[in-house]
Amino acid sequence: MNVLSHLGCDKVFDYFEKICDIPHGSFHEKALSDYIVSFAKERGLYCRQDNKMNVLIKKGGTAGYESSPVLIMQGHIDMVCDKNEDTEHDFLTEPLEIYIDGDDIKARGTTLGADNGIAAAYMLALLDAEDIAHPPLECIFTVEEEIGMGGATDFDAFDLEGKRFLNMDTEEEGHLMVSCCGGRRMRVYLPIEKEKKQAGTTLSVHIRGLGGHSGSDIHLQRASANVLLGRFLFELRERVDFALVSANGGNMDNAICREAEAVVVVAPEQVQTVAAVIEEAEAMFREEYKDRESDILMTAEQMPEAAEVLTTETRDYVIALLRLLPYGVQTMDTNMDGLVETSSNIGILKTNEDHIFIDNAVRGSMESRKDAICKKIEVLGSLCGAKVVGVHDYPGWQYNPNSEMLRIFKEVWVEKFGEEPKVVAIHAGLECGLFAKKIPGLDLISLGPNMYDVHTPDERLSISSTIRIWEYLKLVLARLK
Repeated sequence: MNVLSHLGCDKVFDYFEKICDIPHGSFHEKALSDYIVSFAKERGLYCRQDNKMNVLIKKGGTAGYESSPVLIMQGHIDMVCDKNEDTEHDFLTEPLEIYIDGDDIKARGTTLGADNGIAAAYMLALLDAEDIAHPPLECIFTVEEEIGMGGATDFDAFDLEGKRFLNMDTEEEGHLMVSCCGGRRMRVYLPIEKEKKQAGTTLSVHIRGLGGHSGSDIHLQRASANVLLGRFLFELRERVDFALVSANGGNMDNAICREAEAVVVVAPEQVQTVAAVIEEAEAMFREEYKDRESDILMTAEQMPEAAEVLTTETRDYVIALLRLLPYGVQTMDTNMDGLVETSSNIGILKTNEDHIFIDNAVRGSMESRKDAICKKIEVLGSLCGAKVVGVHDYPGWQYNPNSEMLRIFKEVWVEKFGEEPKVVAIHAGLECGLFAKKIPGLDLISLGPNMYDVHTPDERLSISSTIRIWEYLKLVLARLK
């Protein structure tokens, strides 16, 4: 596409654009992984690709740095694949349509994947450069981060020598990340029973909000379309005897659901009542969230007649789960002001042939409280006759106040920018915890440029911030002698 080639920055943007050209959604990273392997082979670098499609590339230190402590750099190459409802895009086969809007790089109607494609671009640019001073490097490109950190979980660290670790998955310039929470996916499978539809009018009710990242944005208390759908269906049941055909919302468990839809059947004379309930619910939701996000939109349209509907019992179980499953901030950290301790996100709601599937992302920096939320989901599921399975459990990353990496990164930041960086913890999962568990004594830190609205089609990457972080990174590398 050559949209970004004029931006320079030692090929960082060239490699980011190349990454955007190669489809690389979670579970579909092979093409990008193979590209990274071919990149390494062309340059004669040590390279290892495992069965999971993780890639490790090693590069020796530059002149004078040959015996310096090895630095591990790491980022993930999978992206969240989400798009606007009116956007036609095949994430399996089509490149992202990126463009520049002022200081931002965006993708037209889809997620951009700067989370975490920019980390891969930084590493490739560094591995390609011949004029940047740096210690010996071990660059790790992991897969499946967005759907449970499967790549980092399975990565074998047997050939890693480094004890210094730089993760590049932070989304705010000037923040040095020193800790993150752990998490677990709680998947609810509700068996469904169907019956023949009675005469009536079939309507599709759609709810749309802003969405966001279920970790780093959860404290903003944005609306989840799945939660709002549950509230709407509860109110509708109070006013109308309706049948439920299906309920669907969200594509990723780690994204706050932006759009949800329920297909219902009502008697023709009750259509106006449904319209009134929609109008009242939309007004109520907009009032509740007016200070947190743009207007919430609810619409309805008539659909072809459905052959079957869910039984009343199944309908009521669906409503109960959407109303009672924990969503949003659950507890706050008492040691660090403003830091969320535990949360839960109802990310995916899907009606399948024989069951309703609800995927919840539970996060927590305190293991016992995270576990308590998971047990609550298990209890709620059992009361509705659902099967609940916990998967993708990953550890948190504990703060080390004596970190040598933190000291160096802070010193260089002050020297370059004349101000102290913010040392922060995040209520989101980073792969650092998994690597800390694999490599005893690992000294970790995470940073990155400004990204906004990640995991949504509004995602954007700041060009100027990407350049500043790159220039800062080169200074840090020179200091790690």
